[in-house]
Amino acid sequence: MFVFFLGLMSVWGQDHQDALILKILLSKHYENEKVIVKNRLQFLSFYCSKAPNNEETYEVINKNPAVKPFAEELKKQINTQLVEDWSNEFHEIFDNQNQYLKSKVNNCLSLDEFHKVSKRYNDNNQRLMIVSKPMYFGKKYCLVKVVFYRNIEHNYGCFYLLEEKNHQWTIIDALNEWST
Repeated sequence: MFVFFLGLMSVWGQDHQDALILKILLSKHYENEKVIVKNRLQFLSFYCSKAPNNEETYEVINKNPAVKPFAEELKKQINTQLVEDWSNEFHEIFDNQNQYLKSKVNNCLSLDEFHKVSKRYNDNNQRLMIVSKPMYFGKKYCLVKVVFYRNIEHNYGCFYLLEEKNHQWTIIDALNEWST
């Protein structure tokens, strides 16, 4: 029973940290979005699934001296078969708090739902924010990939390096930025 409780606490702790990371990313990228009101088209949507970390992480590790010492710890977290969503973290962030931020963030969408919304409005200014599963390392760091997908070119992505100080996560760098 005690082992089960410890395992449950570990999972809750990880979800809680993921929620803290997600809140920072949503706050940063939804800062300039307008509040959702009736019949107002939102240009930024959020992808429901946690994107799996893939081989692109190796490039980030090899290119960045701040991350390289933690290569083994990070490589163990690469899981291309990940099937998780952000629903627990969304509930933690928005159920009883952060209502102003919630007023800017659409309900999350699948890729098919995003394409339907884009097609319905026939606009190429729609973006889908895709966030990978955060990877924690070195007891106080986190690496998370964020990509902005559009039906047309002008996609953008990067890995954010975050640091925890006094129980607060802060973005300290954007690594491997790219755009098309």
